[in-house]
Amino acid sequence: MNFASTVSKPPVGGISRFQDLEDLPDRNAPVATMFSGGLDSTYLLYMLQTLGFANIEAIAVNVGTSIDKPLLEQTAARFGARFVYLEGREEFVEQGVKPAIRAHAKYLGTYPLSSSLSRPVIASLIVEHAASIGSRLLLHTANLSQNSLPRLNNSIQRLGFSGSFGSPYEHSVLSRQKKAADLLKFGLSFVTDRKWSGDENLWCREFESGPLDDPENFSIPEEAFDWTRNIAADQPIEVKLGFIDGNLVSMDDCDVALVEAIPLLNKKVGRFGHGRFVGLEHISTGEKVLEVREAPAAAIVMDALRHLETASLGVESIMLKQGLEQAWAHEAVSGAWGSTVHKMCERAIASALEGVSGSVSYIVDSTRFLPRSIIARTPRYIRDRDLWEYETARQKASFRNFTRAN
Repeated sequence: MNFASTVSKPPVGGISRFQDLEDLPDRNAPVATMFSGGLDSTYLLYMLQTLGFANIEAIAVNVGTSIDKPLLEQTAARFGARFVYLEGREEFVEQGVKPAIRAHAKYLGTYPLSSSLSRPVIASLIVEHAASIGSRLLLHTANLSQNSLPRLNNSIQRLGFSGSFGSPYEHSVLSRQKKAADLLKFGLSFVTDRKWSGDENLWCREFESGPLDDPENFSIPEEAFDWTRNIAADQPIEVKLGFIDGNLVSMDDCDVALVEAIPLLNKKVGRFGHGRFVGLEHISTGEKVLEVREAPAAAIVMDALRHLETASLGVESIMLKQGLEQAWAHEAVSGAWGSTVHKMCERAIASALEGVSGSVSYIVDSTRFLPRSIIARTPRYIRDRDLWEYETARQKASFRNFTRAN
């Protein structure tokens, strides 16, 4: 087969074109490929079967999105592949979301990180599974305009996968129309006029492309949103978030695991329309693409933690921490999760948050979520300004009199 290619040099993992797969000699060796059931991942199964690979495992990792197991199993079977489901929500929250909250992880302070947090977790689980089946070929479907490409490749390499890995879509040029036409022969229909491209996990939903391609003239279809609603919402509600050492541990005075708190807050806060974000993000070549995200829980949790930090820490500590946060986020966005800089920032941020404990209560309505109570366990704020003025003035006067007398 003849596949168009823009460059000939393969990446570190050795797979960047479909030609690289065609050049592999052993078609009976186990193949592990990431599989979502979308056009690209389904077409990859088709190509692997066409090229004669006979031992394919199509793997989906659940980091908080809806996975139709029977449908994916049926689709994989059409191409002689075995469907594998891996549960990853707890790992995603512990390894990705918790440190991201502590680091207030937003891209240039604009919107919450999403796939930057999930891709290392997905890679870790799939590398582990690939090792368990003796696979020396691990594939995904990210392309050049997606930052998931370096995030996945860097994570797989960092995890020590010793076989070939990468995405054949990195340098192979295939139209959506061609892929859809080839799959139609198997009774699988895909819409080629892309509305938008989306990615979802427990923490954030993000979408791009289609009507969002041109930053100078774009429209966001209301139906793209799922967690947030642009409607006149219900009566205002109160939400109380409790933290220990910078970690969310309770809602409305009830202990709650973060993996359970996130969907609850997405529903509570999202129904008032809060948590929508728009911004530009750079890709590997330096150009920028438009991103739209919805993350109600992320919006209110990070806001609450910042208020509690302000109540608990000195100004210099907060300013230093904010610089570390941007360095942490930059490493994550660049696919350098686990780098020396990333780990240094992680440790320093966790250290800064020791003792940052307490609660923040909000009134949430259709216009805003606004704190009504900030309670720090080790506060640096004044609760009675008149009393503070009186006592401070008296202390200074006493000190001045003492100085004069001596």
